Amino acid sequence: MNHQQLDPDKKDILIIDDKADNLRVLSSLLARKGYNVRKALNWQMALTACQTVLPDLILLDIMMPEVDGYEVCRRFKSWDLTADIPVIFISALDDVFDKIKGFRLGGVDYITKPFEFEEVVVRVQNQLELRQARLEILRLNTELEQRVKSRTWELENALQKLQREIVSRQQLQDKLLDIVLHDALTGLPNRVLFLRQLGKALNLAREDKNYHFAILYLDCDRFKVVNDSLGHLVGDELLIAIARRLQSCLNPGDTLARLGGDEFGILLENISDINSAIQVAELMLQELSMTFKLSRYEVFMNASIGINWGCKDYEKPEYLLRDADTAMYRAKAQGKASYKVFDPAMYQEAIQLLEIENDLRRAIERGELIIYYQPIIALNTGQIAGFEALVRWQHPVRGLMAPTEFIPIAEETGLINDLDIWVLQSACQQLRIWQEHPDIPKNLTMSVNLSARLFTQAHLITQIDQIINDTKVNPKNLELEITESVIMENTHVVRSIIEEIKQRNIKLVMDDFGTGYSSLSYIHSLPLDSLKIDKSFITRMQFYQDNLGLVPTIISIAKSMNMTVIAEGVETQEQIVKLRSLNCDFAQGYLFSQALQPEAVIDFIASMPRW
Repeated sequence: MNHQQLDPDKKDILIIDDKADNLRVLSSLLARKGYNVRKALNWQMALTACQTVLPDLILLDIMMPEVDGYEVCRRFKSWDLTADIPVIFISALDDVFDKIKGFRLGGVDYITKPFEFEEVVVRVQNQLELRQARLEILRLNTELEQRVKSRTWELENALQKLQREIVSRQQLQDKLLDIVLHDALTGLPNRVLFLRQLGKALNLAREDKNYHFAILYLDCDRFKVVNDSLGHLVGDELLIAIARRLQSCLNPGDTLARLGGDEFGILLENISDINSAIQVAELMLQELSMTFKLSRYEVFMNASIGINWGCKDYEKPEYLLRDADTAMYRAKAQGKASYKVFDPAMYQEAIQLLEIENDLRRAIERGELIIYYQPIIALNTGQIAGFEALVRWQHPVRGLMAPTEFIPIAEETGLINDLDIWVLQSACQQLRIWQEHPDIPKNLTMSVNLSARLFTQAHLITQIDQIINDTKVNPKNLELEITESVIMENTHVVRSIIEEIKQRNIKLVMDDFGTGYSSLSYIHSLPLDSLKIDKSFITRMQFYQDNLGLVPTIISIAKSMNMTVIAEGVETQEQIVKLRSLNCDFAQGYLFSQALQPEAVIDFIASMPRW
């Protein structure tokens, strides 16, 4: 915590965040804007700061060890001296941030990381103005009472002053209310006012069976790309333009609100059925698909929309909005630039996914993750060449779960980084054990899948070096399988990591080749050792005797670039014959063996026929 002399003429802001980088960035930004800024890494430092000098505003991170942001907020709100200090929560975009809980505990706003500096400054300024306005009201009220008591003999004069003060206070309260209930950038109602309107609609639906309404939750699909590439001023201009277009799709009695960032809420009132809401959603998607001609740029934008019918059985308006939000995420998942109508099954699935995520956070430490190993066969010799490590989850309730059931959740939440490193460590340890077994070939390879997200971590190479050093495996026997999305990133960091991997004689394999982007234009740019042909091409090859599809082309391209080829999903002898005739190097699939537990590998090698 900083102990420098504070300027009494400046507003004082206390930032509470356990990450020094966040503190430094925010502190520097706000100090440049003329504020006194103090920093605290945890609750104890924050308490000491407030006991020294009461701040005018608190910026509070949610995810902190020991005492999290919610508890810190609750403690400040229960202490008389700090109860009235506005608290703005700070939350990372991929954190699970319960906004309703935050507001219920007394938070007045929230800011998402990575910080959009213009938004941070505007939100801080707004809350300081609000606090100033509240203090002004208190001061006016106190003054008013004193005047009435001490100057009753000037009743006539005092009444006139009183009247003026009441008008002034009313104007101040109106201004305060306007600030609290509207978005500063677009002038639209904000989340607080939208939920109020939603509550009124819900009550009306309960009283009048002929009144119907629906909610749309809209999220812009590419806004962050525009904001990051063209800057926040252009992003703000785009948001204002989006708001205008959305407003043009609505009737005068409908409500359009900016819920935060690039998210908008729409309340459609007095509609006949769900089709009316669908028509509005389709119109909005059509309007947003047309080019936005801004002052300096032309920008293309699309959105995903969730639709929820205004059922009167909902207990709270927040739940109506929550389910519209759930439907929006389903629309985004099915390909963006589309809408989805909420049905109750989505909520159950969302709850189930949340449960799986919570369980997955503890799965590694509880030893619930296990690795199966699928043999890879060299087609020129018919002998085993190596194994691919495939993670499974022995869930205590759901049983053995395949990767497709939990890997997408791990990638979405960032848990994939720890999971991938654990798999790599475990697979290398297993390879080392097998290499010391007398009945197992010494040159076996081990293939391990790495998520694209891992390649954004600067310390990946350090972790790989540590694993190789700990397990003493030969790096030449290690193959790392990457997806095309890694290549599509092709940033300086990714390229640097891949070059470091190659310097260690570790092989790089392109997994699921041909299923993603236009791969042929990218594989030239990176030093790959192998291409793995996706199962779908191998299956198709079996059914079209005269047309082998892309398989010969892929093998030909790989050979021309001195890469080996692995065919996955091989299930029939006919497929092997064709692959051998095309000079394919390796194959794996159920024809040879499904993925095996470690203890079954020795028996498999001992009894394996020559293919």
